[in-house]
Amino acid sequence: MSTMNISLPDSLKAFVDAQVSQHGYSTSSEYMRELIRRDQDRQQLRKLLLAGAASAPTVPVTQAYFDSLRKRARQADKPAPQA
Repeated sequence: MSTMNISLPDSLKAFVDAQVSQHGYSTSSEYMRELIRRDQDRQQLRKLLLAGAASAPTVPVTQAYFDSLRKRARQADKPAPQA
């Protein structure tokens, strides 16, 4: 694992320390890793949303569409017939 040192103003350091103690993080490093992971997830979600918005329109999602999905899911849950 690599190490990175950061400088924070006293007010931000106090905020990080409070978050660590209030939310059960073991260390400030654990808190920072969680923030970075959340940012990665947010960026990935944004990328997917933008790709979806730029994609060609498809068939509208209707109640019949969801009914069809439920039917397929129920059929997939049924045990295979015994031979």
